[in-house]
Amino acid sequence: MFNLFRYFSTLSLILIGLSAGLLGVAYREISVRQLTTLAEERNMAMVRVFENAHGDQLASLLATSLGRDSDMLLEAPEARELQAGLARLMQGTATVGVTLYNRLGVVVFATDPEQVGEIRLGEQSLRTALAGTVSSDLIRHDSVGSTSARRTSRSDLLATWLPLGTPGQAAEGVLEVQQDVTGFLASFRRSQWIVTGVLVGVFGFLFLMQLLVVRRAQGIMREQSRSIEVSRNTLEVQVDARTQELRRANRLLEGEIAERRQAESKLNYLAYHDPLTGLANRRYFIERLEKSLVDAARKRHRVAVLFIDLDQFKQVNDSLGHVIGDELLVAVATGLSEHVRLIDMIARLGGDEFICVMEAVRTDDEVATLAREVIAAFDSPFRIGGHDLYLSASIGISVFPNDGDSVGDLLRNADTAMYRAKAMGRGHYHFYTPEMTREAQERIRIESLLRRALDNAELSVHLQPQVDARDGRLVGAEALLRWNSPELGEVPPMRFIPLAEDSGMIIPLGDWVLRESCRQVMAWEEGGFVLPQVSVNLSVKQLERPEFIDNLQAILNETGLAPSRLKLEITESVVMTVDNAFVLLDRLRRLGIGLALDDFGTGYSSLSYLKMLPVQQLKIDRSFVVGIGRNSEDEAIIHSVMALANSLEFDVVAEGVETEEQATFLTGAGCHQLQGYLHGRAVPAGEFRSRWSNLLT
Repeated sequence: MFNLFRYFSTLSLILIGLSAGLLGVAYREISVRQLTTLAEERNMAMVRVFENAHGDQLASLLATSLGRDSDMLLEAPEARELQAGLARLMQGTATVGVTLYNRLGVVVFATDPEQVGEIRLGEQSLRTALAGTVSSDLIRHDSVGSTSARRTSRSDLLATWLPLGTPGQAAEGVLEVQQDVTGFLASFRRSQWIVTGVLVGVFGFLFLMQLLVVRRAQGIMREQSRSIEVSRNTLEVQVDARTQELRRANRLLEGEIAERRQAESKLNYLAYHDPLTGLANRRYFIERLEKSLVDAARKRHRVAVLFIDLDQFKQVNDSLGHVIGDELLVAVATGLSEHVRLIDMIARLGGDEFICVMEAVRTDDEVATLAREVIAAFDSPFRIGGHDLYLSASIGISVFPNDGDSVGDLLRNADTAMYRAKAMGRGHYHFYTPEMTREAQERIRIESLLRRALDNAELSVHLQPQVDARDGRLVGAEALLRWNSPELGEVPPMRFIPLAEDSGMIIPLGDWVLRESCRQVMAWEEGGFVLPQVSVNLSVKQLERPEFIDNLQAILNETGLAPSRLKLEITESVVMTVDNAFVLLDRLRRLGIGLALDDFGTGYSSLSYLKMLPVQQLKIDRSFVVGIGRNSEDEAIIHSVMALANSLEFDVVAEGVETEEQATFLTGAGCHQLQGYLHGRAVPAGEFRSRWSNLLT
């Protein structure tokens, strides 16, 4: 006979347990939600107080954070003011940590200075806040940092991320506030245990009462013939309920499978596409090109690879910021995809480098046509963030199978050809030739030897005299770098200076020449030989360095040379290339350092720039001097330069003076100083002093 007592006692125990569990979960969920809401409101109130007290510092720190490293951010005056103000605001409150992020996810301020400079754009809560939505998370920390101390006990924190900026728009920054809710949670847990105890007592009492009732019913059922039918009906109800549960579980499983497939599809897309532009990435490009090469080899077709580098992108990225730079890259990718017809595949390798593939190439003219289409895509400006941005592209081309039979060879050779195109000027393309590889290998060898030359004392400073045009009196000397390599012998400056410019070696080399020239002048003076002034050429790379003027001031202080005895020679390209060139040159001039415009007349020669430059001297290029007595146009140009210099009150130095005829003409034209083989070649410091000491005596 069916045992009703045993069945109902077991079922009741299960139902009581489930009910107690559900009530406990519901109670905990409601309590945690109330706690989170309360703590979030307190965090938001703290942020409002913080914004009201230090809104200007917050806005200033966010506006100037782009491009700063962690040390610069920590040393910023705004950061120190915020740190002090925040310590006062947090005193006596449950707030234990505040972190400020800019729109790129970089920590620009934090109560824990070790976090400054970290990039946390991958955190979901931060991205949610950057999209304009307040986000909060309950977290557990082993330690909690504050502005004054660090606790070592485990603590519960509520972190709230609040967007900063205009509501309804993308956030200009995010402020994360962490509140210690350990006490709240401890109180909640005590309350939970109390509620659990009450529930256990109530349900225990109900369970006992039910046992008594069921036990009585069991006796009645023994006397009644309907007990079997009642038990069967109860079992059918349970089977039906279980069936419904299984159906619901099956639907949930199908939804989970669909979500997983969607996630796998998204991951597969990200694995083969550039997340910024949506173009194929390096991995997809390599796999696709490998298949194209196999197919081309089988069909005896040719495949062209075009390596594209944007010429002025770095200047845009540095001056307008990475956000504008990213938008510009997207616009370039769109323009190439929409306007270049002959591309079979286009990919972004990274940075400002793109790559195109043209399959089934019949002639080089077809590839050249594609290259011209790519260059033409940059004819119109890109309108980004209210700016009209003009770019051009340099393109290197390699063709399978002539220039390589593998992806690596074709990419490397196209990259080499691209550098040759860039050397030709902006907006050019160039096909690869085997000679380029040999030249590239030679460049790598020279660069390696040049890096060792500075440490191995292979470099020296030679000096070429600059004399007064009227009486031949020594008025200065130009310092010129020379390299005597044990492996290469005497290396001409035209061979290694451009390479040093491209590789960045020109910065340590330029600093060395400055220091050595100043040191040599002061050493001569201690020995009784006074050189009135020394001229040193200044590279655009040096002037672009923010610390250049401080380094120059340190060299002058170290050597003891008066600033008025140092003259820096710059070219017109420096003025046109360097941002804030006029401001930087004016700072140099106010230090008392002389400035000369080198190779005048061979570059831009913009009079509007010339009249604003704080220079005192123009140097007539040798290319005009050699035409004296042979080319009336060169002589006319020299007269024009002299008239211009006189009107602007500039001194004039003529370079490359080799004959008395040239010296006489220049002196008659009003030139102030002469420099060239007529008065001496560039020689080592010892030989220079020996010659001019004898002449002076």
